[in-house]
Amino acid sequence: MRQYFVYMLAGRRSVLYVGVTNNLPRRMQEHRTRVFPGFTSQYRVSRLVYYECCAKPQVAIAREKQLKGWRRSKKIALIKANNPGWKDLSGDWFR
Repeated sequence: MRQYFVYMLAGRRSVLYVGVTNNLPRRMQEHRTRVFPGFTSQYRVSRLVYYECCAKPQVAIAREKQLKGWRRSKKIALIKANNPGWKDLSGDWFR
């Protein structure tokens, strides 16, 4: 069964990014190596601070849109509730 992920990245200057993917390790590697030009490459946002798994792509996309619509303070509260130290959840994936 395929999984889909909604995730949030943080940058050093407190920039947040919300995305969706069907392969979180691959997508994190792309963010880290700045393979594609865009927001995360420009602002150097590559620390995975939150993610959720979804069974269906429609659910993941709807959740991504919901999170993108939230105020910054609500996103921060969600991150702090699940990852109080803002640890990079993908830190051990690429060793």
